[in-house]
Amino acid sequence: MQFHHHGYVSGDPRVLPAGAERPDELPDEVDVLIVGSGPAGMLLAAQMSQYPGITTRIIEKREGRLELGQADGIQPRSVETFQAFGFAERIMAEAYNIGWMNFWGPDPERPDEIVRTTRTADYAYDICEFPHLIVNQARVLDYFAEAAVNGPARIRPDYGVEFLGLTVHEAGEYPVEVALRDHGAERTVRAKYVAGCDGARSRVREAIGRTHVGEAAAHAWGVMDVLVNTDFPDWRTKCAINSEAGNILHIPREGGYLSRMYIDLGEVAADDDHRVRQTPIEEIVRRANAILHPYSIEVKEVAWHSVYEVGHRVTDGFDDATGTDRHPRVFLTGDACHTHSAKAGQGMNVSMQDGFNLGWKLGSVLTGRAPEALLSTYGAERRPVAQELIDFDREWSSLMARKPEEISDPTELATFYLGTAEFPSGFMTQYSASMIVGDDRHQALAAGFPLGKRFKSAEVVRVADGNVVHLGHHARADGRWRVYAFGDRDGSVLSQWADAAAPVFARFTPPDADVDAVFDVKAVCQQPYEELEVTTAPALFQPKTGPLCLTDWEKLYAAGPSKWTDVDIFEARELSRDGVVVVVRPDQYVAAVLPLDAGGELAEFLEGAFLPA
Repeated sequence: MQFHHHGYVSGDPRVLPAGAERPDELPDEVDVLIVGSGPAGMLLAAQMSQYPGITTRIIEKREGRLELGQADGIQPRSVETFQAFGFAERIMAEAYNIGWMNFWGPDPERPDEIVRTTRTADYAYDICEFPHLIVNQARVLDYFAEAAVNGPARIRPDYGVEFLGLTVHEAGEYPVEVALRDHGAERTVRAKYVAGCDGARSRVREAIGRTHVGEAAAHAWGVMDVLVNTDFPDWRTKCAINSEAGNILHIPREGGYLSRMYIDLGEVAADDDHRVRQTPIEEIVRRANAILHPYSIEVKEVAWHSVYEVGHRVTDGFDDATGTDRHPRVFLTGDACHTHSAKAGQGMNVSMQDGFNLGWKLGSVLTGRAPEALLSTYGAERRPVAQELIDFDREWSSLMARKPEEISDPTELATFYLGTAEFPSGFMTQYSASMIVGDDRHQALAAGFPLGKRFKSAEVVRVADGNVVHLGHHARADGRWRVYAFGDRDGSVLSQWADAAAPVFARFTPPDADVDAVFDVKAVCQQPYEELEVTTAPALFQPKTGPLCLTDWEKLYAAGPSKWTDVDIFEARELSRDGVVVVVRPDQYVAAVLPLDAGGELAEFLEGAFLPA
């Protein structure tokens, strides 16, 4: 974390200077109105808090913060995202880290009893540096709420405000007319843009005429967070349990005592009419004990429980402009546009990425950095991700719900769990070519940074102090683009690139802003850090910013190995020794891979994604 940028700071450096006054009352006109304070909505608010010149409000019909969250699985990509918002380390300290997943099945000699069939190490650290966590959704929302209120725009939820409906007008500065019930009184607010983050029963979705498309529910599961005493030996290990009496997905929770259990309630009759949702907690506990035989649980407290029916649906459009020739004004995120089972730990994770994708785009358009056409890329990018999620979850749910006689290979579920790990982790998302994802003609120069996929960090050495850091961890969710210039062997071409690129970046940076306000440009050199000096680097890599015009010493890095790391990022990410430029979007996805000696291509790409300052 860098601070003292605007002078000496003696307080909490995570609390950024306020950039605008926030009135207590919800104003009649806003730039962005976020409906719903779930994971997508709260991340979106935290992102928009980085834009103090934009009036953003988030409304929630509840009277206060969420206390018992339904979602709890945190995939590595989400932890990576938390890093960008500044709270990964803190939430990791209180979460449960999934190190292993064990599988149980019927004992061949006593089929009415279960035995452990497979122990598998969890996938997280095999594919990235971030863990696979379990933590209450309410705590995730708390951390995003903190980031939102500590940001320059000082955003906090307007509780007790209910969304009633909206109308999108063809003209006007605030074309979206929104009907609300504000603490019992009906009123109207006008907005430039509205984000529907209001869940599976989204009123925003209904208001813009979008519908869920997909399969109806066919299988029911009971879910409970419980404090128990038990003789089941894997109570503090994540488990998939298959028995003659049904199936359980068992997930230990944070704190050392609490656990979540998804209990198979079987097929749902066609004429059930959701009666299965009335299954009492006593019946769910009874079924859990039947499945666990010869083990049992003595439930001391039920913190939360519910019954849900598995359905797989994707909304027919993620904004109000799908199928038209105009730019969108209303967007859908999270459960408002995709629903599925809870057992793959995807709902909260994918929802947050919806919010991350949308936030910086709204910020860029409303600050005049990018054309309105940028907003159409939200649905174009996120809807295919949702469909991939539905396809994956359908297969995972089917495997989880099998009866013992339908299983020919006891290791099949474990094999699927590990073999598909990159998808649920969040690392298989790959956006196709667009105004913000370039073509792949130069991909071979940086094979380890695939276009359209998230930037996969690696260790480098910071030249100013010799410390080993993860290159990607320095990036914050501040709306800026990252440009990583990986140098040639002796650095001569890198210096020429820096001189040529500086005026290109300046063309899209407001003249009254810091030189790195839009593009955070960093260099990674092949030479050992001992042979490099920040003060002799090109001016682009030692910008003077802020009201004191202080030199930023953290723009120049060296590839390892060194005393403290064995990693050479050029080898680890298959980077050309002739040098390469990797452009990364504010949501951490690779936007362009360009030769170090092709400054014209950099300008061409930026001209398609930005408006001149």
